[in-house]
This record gives sequence, structure tokens and C-alpha cells, in this order.
Amino acid sequence: MVSRSYSNLLELASGEPPSISQIRRRIPRVMTVAGIISDLDSDSDSDGSATGPSSTTRDRTIVVANQLPIRARRRPDGRGWDFSWDEDSLLLQLKDAIGDRGADMEFFYVGCLRDEIPPADQDDVGQVLLESFKCVPAFLPPDLLARYYHGFCKQQLWPLFHYMLPMSPDLGGRFDRSLWQAYVSVNKIFADKILEVINPDDDFVWVHDYHLMVLPTFLRKRFNRIKLGFFLHSPFPSSEIYKTLPVREELLRALLNSDLIGFHTFDYARHFLSCCGRMLGLSYESKRGYIGLEYYGRTVSIKILPVGIHLGQLKSVLGLPETETKVQELREQFLEKGRVMMLGVDDMDIFKGISLKLLAMEELLKQHPEWRGKVVLVQIANPARGRGKGVKEVQAESFATMKRINEAYGNPGYEPIVLIDEPLPFFHRIAYYVVAECCLVTAVRDGMNLIPYEYIISRQGNEKLDRVLGLGTSAQKKSMLVLSEFIGCSPSLSGAIRVNPWNIEAVADAMVNALEMSEQEKQFRHEKHYKYVSTHDVGYWANSFVQDLERTCRDHSRRRCWGIGFGLGFRVVSLDTNFRKLAMEHIVSAYKRTRTRAILLDYDGTLMPQASIDKSPNAKSIEIMNSLCRDKNNLVFLVSARTRATLSDWFSACENLGVAAEHGYFLRLKRDAEWETCVPVADCSWKQIAEPVMNLYTETTDGSTIEDKETTLVWSYEDADPDFGSCQAKELLDHLESVLTNEPVSVKSGQHIVEVKPQGVSKGLVARRLLSIMQERGLSSDFVLCIGDDRSDEDMFEVISTSIASTSLTPTAEVFACTVGQKPSKAKYYLDDTAEIVRLMQGLATVSEQALRTQQSLQNGL
Repeated sequence: MVSRSYSNLLELASGEPPSISQIRRRIPRVMTVAGIISDLDSDSDSDGSATGPSSTTRDRTIVVANQLPIRARRRPDGRGWDFSWDEDSLLLQLKDAIGDRGADMEFFYVGCLRDEIPPADQDDVGQVLLESFKCVPAFLPPDLLARYYHGFCKQQLWPLFHYMLPMSPDLGGRFDRSLWQAYVSVNKIFADKILEVINPDDDFVWVHDYHLMVLPTFLRKRFNRIKLGFFLHSPFPSSEIYKTLPVREELLRALLNSDLIGFHTFDYARHFLSCCGRMLGLSYESKRGYIGLEYYGRTVSIKILPVGIHLGQLKSVLGLPETETKVQELREQFLEKGRVMMLGVDDMDIFKGISLKLLAMEELLKQHPEWRGKVVLVQIANPARGRGKGVKEVQAESFATMKRINEAYGNPGYEPIVLIDEPLPFFHRIAYYVVAECCLVTAVRDGMNLIPYEYIISRQGNEKLDRVLGLGTSAQKKSMLVLSEFIGCSPSLSGAIRVNPWNIEAVADAMVNALEMSEQEKQFRHEKHYKYVSTHDVGYWANSFVQDLERTCRDHSRRRCWGIGFGLGFRVVSLDTNFRKLAMEHIVSAYKRTRTRAILLDYDGTLMPQASIDKSPNAKSIEIMNSLCRDKNNLVFLVSARTRATLSDWFSACENLGVAAEHGYFLRLKRDAEWETCVPVADCSWKQIAEPVMNLYTETTDGSTIEDKETTLVWSYEDADPDFGSCQAKELLDHLESVLTNEPVSVKSGQHIVEVKPQGVSKGLVARRLLSIMQERGLSSDFVLCIGDDRSDEDMFEVISTSIASTSLTPTAEVFACTVGQKPSKAKYYLDDTAEIVRLMQGLATVSEQALRTQQSLQNGL
């Protein structure tokens, strides 16, 4: 059977638009597949009318996750499948919520089914899901699925992201290369499935969670300008934990192939940014409220926004007759017997802290005997999503603890702990929320736990439930939350009592505090929480993410993109159309045909790598400088932040080399010329103020140093911890600006430095001085080359670029302002690194040498 998809070669060959884009029928909530697929009339809509192509173009988002929002059930006769939407799935909820807000957006889904579909049925089932639910299933062989999901995802990524290191084989799985390979293989399968339905020029792709962290690389490799967002629903660990992962860089680089990366909390985003800084050397900036990472010319945006709940779905469940009946049962079971219910709802896994919660309940009963016989902790334990020894141990420990506490503090007709270890219908869980006086979420580490949000909305209730509970129509609603500090929703719910779940006594005290708090305070906290949760629902979260993704991808079509790197090291270089790599042939050709040349070169980071320990020039660099300077058509200047003594010593062999020291404050035209200053002689009495401040930060920042030059002071943190050094640099910058307000100096931050120098001094002065010297000699340059690598060099680029229209250059002058590396710059050209700079200068020096030899040969011939 031919698959109906965008990759259908028959459709592409016919020139007809893909049939899937024409499907606009109303999607039923349940699709019955008779035999294998039901007899669907693909040419008619539900009302029998013909369905043609849509007259308007709709925005479309392809949502990709490990599991589709679909429930599949084999029919009793074994001859077919029944499919229905999974109403509890976040993926379906975000679609409904965006639709509720009036957004005209179409959604496709790519993921796995929970049930194993026999290979013989896969093609037909896949087609039905595509046509009827706009879902593209990825069918994984059972052995591959086990190694991918239960292997790498659940044994390695999931524990690590929850701060659990495999210190021994019993504590999480040790890294297994074969499981990693299975993980990569599955991500590749998902990428292939996306290719079947994507329109890369128009569609947005939204990838969810840690199961698919390398998927962005496969998609970016296929479509350089793909509009791609990724949201991580789990915690992201600190760099100290994350860097233990053997494939740490592969995962980071894969995520950076997204355009937008979302996290629930600032802590998770901060950990990710720290990892990018420490392991990849990337820095981030915050501009107008948006955090962005520059990655090979692309700006990768960081989104911080916790997910919400689907209010419409929850309120509809609250209105069900079944919910009312269950609330009445629970009222009779607890409230009418004078019992106060505290509720916990958690998965039965090692990070949810169920046993710690039970021990806190024991502590409460021990320290507060007045609550014995009155308070009941109902713990709903949902089945664990993973499997293994740890899950069984948690289950056994929880039941043993419950049994011991009930035996110690229970009596006939009263059990202080009720442990429900079976799947409950959603309306049952909602009923428990409605009746519970307090909700406890004490996970030792968790992502975005939505249980507190559901509890708050359920406690708001409705009129029917109020009558069941015996509340008056004007009764003020109340709720109480005891939350772990280590869950994603904790920062959002400021009225909750926050606890360290490992501190049993503190959790017990918090439980008592929640029980004994005044009614007015409970009402106030509930009102505050309800206002937040009801406005920050899943629709708010999804709309905000999609809007930011649109904003981030807005200029894709205006950028030049190409891919570099192999395998998972692949990345895309994205540049402005006017910013391009300097071609050797282009500049050599211009160099050969011009006769009056000005060359300005930065030193550190341009001719000499920043990472070099020995910063002095080698014999090759000296030879290149001399070759360029011997050419009478050239005026060559070395422009550096270093002192004139250092530069004089290093380049003493270069007789005709012009040198500008300390950002151009000192300048000389040749080795034997006198040093001159570009600005009036500076008064450096300000150093007596600045140096003690820098000393203070040097003492408190291990690895930092101070360099005292003639006219400048430089504080360097190149060898310090990058995060702490950057933080200290910002503080030092503010401190120095404050104490030097009335001094004639400027305070600037640079690459791992904070520098104080006289006002008005910049490398731009050197460029201006060089051009004026040539003009004084009656020369107009027809070739200008300026190369630098950091912010201080931008002044040179600006002067060179604005001089094109002046009389200091010929009308046809060739101007090359070139920066090192792809980054925002006033230069129009770039080269990748210092090695390319040296090769370029070697090439130009060779041209000059050849010209000199040719001239000498002609003179000798004459």
C-alpha cells in the first residue's frame, strides 16, 4: 500500500500538492478501525460534501514526543484496532488550549504508540492515524525500544537529570555505548518520520523532552533553516553532575541546533547555560528580557516558563456526576467521621520521596498526639513509568513503612495512612483533591509536577460540589500546599509551605502548620494560587512558546546558512548576507593590483591564539611582518593593548613596522622613531583609587591577576572559574564605575578582562592616524586591510568603513575589515581562527616577496 505523505514520490512527480495538506475534515474523538482500517470515504467530509484544498494557508506545528496522544485498543475479535485521543496527554491539551484562544494553527503529531503493532498492520494503521488524527507513528522494534527507552532514557539520562550518579552498578546504570547507539538510532527514525510530513519553509517543529535530545541535529542537518523548538520537561542538572556524562558535548551541541530551548525554571536554564559555558566556551546575553546564546552566527533563544494545566478539561471533570458521587463517598468516609485528609499523589519511583513523606507523617503523630485519630494521609501511588530493582525497593519500603505506622498509631476504624497502589480514574483523583485539606508534594527531585495545580483548581470546585460538601454559596475557598524545594512548580507557588523533604522533622512541622493555620490565611493563599494557576494554564504556556519560536525564526530567510561538521558534531553557520568569509583569492587579487596599501593588525587573538601560554611572536611571524614591511607600497601597523616596552622587545627585528601600544595611546611609525601619544598626556593619579579595588577582587577571585601598564589597569580572570569570574567582573565593573565617576577614564569589559584606560583612547584613533599620515604624504590608499578579534577592534572597523566615502581613500579603494570568528561585528568579513589569519598574511607576504624579486631582476637586467 502506498503511504500518503510528503515523501510520496508519485505525488511529487505528478506535481500535485500532497494529499495530507488537503485534509480538513472534523476529526472524531474515536476512530474505529474495522479489520485493520475502517471504510473511510477520503473524498467526503462528515456532512457528505466534497473536501477540496484549503483556500487559506494555516500555520502548522509538528509536535514531536516519545509517545503520541493516542490510545490504541485491539478489538475483542482480534481483527482490528480502536483508536481514540488520550485526553490526559499534554500534547493534546496544548493543541486544544491554543485552539481555545483563537489561534488558527494546525497540529501534526509524531511519536510512538504505547501498544506494539504487528509489522503486518503497521502500514495500514499508520495511514489511518495520519488521515484521521494527523498523527505519524514511529514503529520501533521491541529490542530497540527496550534499549532506547528502558535502557538509555530511563537507566542513564533520567537518573542523571535527577542528580543520581552511577557510583556503583546498583545506583543507576553505568554508561553503555550500545544503549547510546540505540538512542541515536531511534532519534534518527523520528527524524525520518518528520520528513514524511514537513513543509520545511513554513512548518514549525516542537520537540518535547529528554527522549529526543539529538533529534534537532538530524533535522537541522536536513533543513538548515528549519524552525525548531525544544522543551525539556525534566530538570537539567548542574554542570558538576552533567559533565560526568560521556556524551555530554554531543547532547549539548544537538540541543543547540534548536532555535528555542525551553525550561520550566530559571535554575534548569542556568545549569544548561553554565554547561554550555564550561564545556563549549559559549557565553550568553540577555537583551530586552530575552536570553540568547550565539552559536556559529545563530542566536539560540532560551525560554523559561513552567507548563500549566488544561483548565477546560479539569473543570469538565469537576462537573461530572461520577465526580460528585465519589466526593460524597469520601465525605462520608473521612469528613463525617471527623477526619482531616492530607493527600499525596506521586508516581511510585525513587525520586518522589514517598517513604520520606510517610516518615514525616509518623513524626507528626509522634510529636503531636492531639492529631492521632483525626488526621489521615491518603497516598495515591501511580504506577512507575520505569522499571527495575529501584522501583520494587521503593514499593516494598513504602508498604512496610505504612504497615509499621498503622500498627503503631492506628486503632479499630482508624488508619493514619491509606496507600492506594493502583491506577485510579481521573475523576477519582479529582474527588480526592476536592476533599483534601492539604496536598503534600515532597519529591526529592522532580521536573514540572502539576499535582499542586490540579489540587488548587479542584479546591475551587463548583456549586454542585459545594452542596455535596455542605458549603454555603458565599463560602470562601481554601487550600494548603506543602511543597518540596526541589520540584519545578515550587518557585511559582509562593504561598506554599516549602520544605526540604530530607528533613523529616521540618516536613512534619510544615504539615502541622498547614493543618493549624487560620482559615483566613488559608483562604488568602488559595486565592493567590488560584489567580496564578487559572491565568497560566497550558494554553498560556503553549501560546507563549510558539510566539517566541516565531520571533526567534523571523529572520531565517534573510540569513546565509551552511552546515559544517560530521555526525553529532554537525552545526549550521548562519550569517548576515553582507557578512561573509574572506576569500584568499579575492584579497590576493586586490593586493596584487593595488599600489598604496594600509594594513592594521591586532596581536592577541589575531596573530597569536588567546589560549597560547607563550604570547611572544615566533620566527615565522617576525618573518611575515618583515616581508610585508619591506614592500614600499605597504604601511603596516601592529595595534595592541600591550605595553610599548613589551612590543618593542618582541618586534625589535622589524625595522619598518609601525606599532601602537596600549590601545593606541602610544604610537611610533618605525622602530627607530620616537614614541608619540594620540591624546594629551594622561594624569594617572586615578590608579591610586582603582588599584585597591582591583586588589580586593583579586584576593577573592582565585586565578585572577592585575596588569599595571603605563596608562591602563587590567584585571584578568582568564584562569579563574568562568562563572564566578564573570560574576566578579560584573561586580568589579560596577564598583569601578562608581568610584571613578569623576575621573577622566573609561571602564570597559572585554574578553575575560575589566580594563580602565584614559578617556578617548581607542584603536580607532590609530586607524584615523594612519590614514592621515598617508594623506600628509600625498598618498591615497587604494587597499586597506584591518583585522582584529574583540570589542576593542570594532573601533578600527568603524573608522575604516566610514573612511570609504572620504578623501583619504581612492574612490575605487579595496577595503577589508575582518574579524576572527563568526559573531556580530562592524566588519564585513571574517576568518575562522588565528591559523587562517597567519595563512592569509603569509600569502600576502609571498606576493610582496615575489614582486620584490621581480623588480630586482628587472633592475639587474637593465
